[in-house]
Amino acid sequence: MAKVTKKRKVANTKVDPDKLYQLDEAMKLVKEVNTAKFDASIDIHIRLGVDPRKADQAIRGTVTLPHGTGKSKSVLVLCTPDKEEEAKEAGADYVGLDEYINKIQQGWTDVDVIIAAPNVMAQLGKIGRILGPRGLMPNPKSGTVTPNVGAAVKEVKGGKIAFRVDKYGIIHSTVGRVSFSPEKLTENATELLTTINRLRPSSAKGIYMRGISIASSMSPGIKVEDKF
Repeated sequence: MAKVTKKRKVANTKVDPDKLYQLDEAMKLVKEVNTAKFDASIDIHIRLGVDPRKADQAIRGTVTLPHGTGKSKSVLVLCTPDKEEEAKEAGADYVGLDEYINKIQQGWTDVDVIIAAPNVMAQLGKIGRILGPRGLMPNPKSGTVTPNVGAAVKEVKGGKIAFRVDKYGIIHSTVGRVSFSPEKLTENATELLTTINRLRPSSAKGIYMRGISIASSMSPGIKVEDKF
């Protein structure tokens, strides 16, 4: 078992594991109990009352965080030559098609988001088994398959994130960094939670949001009261 540091012991004493904190209160506390020496991410974990095995309950979507995530995402756009200039002007880090399909087949996946034009999707079948497990496969539901590649790049660079429920019924997402103010963290988390609440499927019975917690990369988890 890993040894608990003195800083972590002190942090643990500041968090009541049985208390449900208000969201703004939790954001102030998570900054206080963070023990990382770097600008750690602030993550939110939402346990939903859904069955991800059912197609209509496999919650997924996108949301643009008002203040971004605090991390600049690298974007690859896979498109035909007529769309390349549009993608480059929008700020894409990598643009092309065959060259990058070949690189990915050889193991290169050093990007955060891949956006594809609809007319090249047939060619991506050969790399689907590589991109899928890494969450990089372009998908219309996440807005990463679109003829408007320039707009999609700007949205990603501007703070748009994709989320999806995992096989345990939990959504994990970053909502900012420790350097963000509590107000910005609260606004980002509120936007995400509100969006997820709107996606509640009619077939999901009982309590929808069964548990919400906040934590930094190196902090104890803080339970949040559900008011969404």
